[in-house]
Amino acid sequence: MEYKNDNKFYFEIEKRIPGHLGRAGIIHTPHGDIKTPAFMCVGTHGEVRFVSMEELKSIHAQAMLSNGYHLRNISPEIAANGGLSAWSKWDGPTLTDSGGFQVMSLGSGCGKVVSMKREDNMKNTEEEKRLAHVTEDGVHFHDPFTGQEDFIGPEESMQIQCRIGADIHMAYDELTSLADTYEYNVESLARTERWAKRSLDEHKKHCDDLGYHQSLYGVIQGGRWEDLRRSTCKKYAQMDFDGYGLGGAFLKETLGDILTWCNEELPENKPRHLLGLSHPDDILIGTENGADTFDCVAPTREARHGRLYTMHGPINLSKYRDSDEIIDEGCDCPTCQSKITLGELRRLWKSQDRTESAKYFELASIHNLRFIIRLTEQARQAILDGTFKEFKESFLNSYYGNK
Repeated sequence: MEYKNDNKFYFEIEKRIPGHLGRAGIIHTPHGDIKTPAFMCVGTHGEVRFVSMEELKSIHAQAMLSNGYHLRNISPEIAANGGLSAWSKWDGPTLTDSGGFQVMSLGSGCGKVVSMKREDNMKNTEEEKRLAHVTEDGVHFHDPFTGQEDFIGPEESMQIQCRIGADIHMAYDELTSLADTYEYNVESLARTERWAKRSLDEHKKHCDDLGYHQSLYGVIQGGRWEDLRRSTCKKYAQMDFDGYGLGGAFLKETLGDILTWCNEELPENKPRHLLGLSHPDDILIGTENGADTFDCVAPTREARHGRLYTMHGPINLSKYRDSDEIIDEGCDCPTCQSKITLGELRRLWKSQDRTESAKYFELASIHNLRFIIRLTEQARQAILDGTFKEFKESFLNSYYGNK
């Protein structure tokens, strides 16, 4: 197989946002280019739920993110079929995460809703109720899907991801929660830094096994503390990573500050991926402060729950019985271009017929994904045109109004 970029991974910056850390660029991968800023559609199991690969192309998706944790047991099959792009039939760049989120969601955050808002009396799950337990070696966990006990450490994560064969992998890390103390974050961050070195060492052994070069991002943790964020970024800047995943338990009101602390210390010539955020304000704040790519399940998850994005803010489909309006007159997605009404979408959504409800999930997911992808396209063009500040203010005023 011939690869699109001579089997190389590199990042070029085309234009910067004056006075800020943001930029427009291109990430070159063996399976194609990603023009940044860009949103990566989440295909947890190697496919985006209810959306075909042809439909992803029709909404101008550039890349797909899959989950190394969820694909771990079939990673030998994926390797035997030539890697994630070939196996999934997604003919473009791919990324896998390491399972760090599952460390938290099965452990300290087990049974809790992950939020970016500070809440009173935030508490972690009691130790005896957790399904995952962190040690220096890695994470021992009980898989709620299979009922089996399992273990993943940095070495296992790299072996799994290299078998899956995405263009970009994430180093193994521990995601702390908003309820974790500063003292625990110090302990956890030191361990994540040791895991980063182990991830690098193991990744180098396997990153060319499938015949093309697979790249590795280091994942930045440190919670909401500036000293931890800056110190770990300085260390990662000296390590041989191809890019960086900006992770952690973010408070929404401090997202811009945290990204600034990180990206002032990280090398400018390497790409940065903001993990797990996709609301318009998060993307625009992230872009302005130096994030290049984004991912989140929110566009498709919210679509399935009847929450649809429009230029004047999200709408709740339950309020649109018998409406002859379409979702968004200015939208270029296939769903809006088909002129299907909100009333018909609501009928499909509420239908007890599985075929009709699946059709709704398809149409709504396509719309929400295209909305967020188009936002990153518009932000990119505004950077290139030198009008990002004006674009950001205009978009946020339209979307959020007085909120």
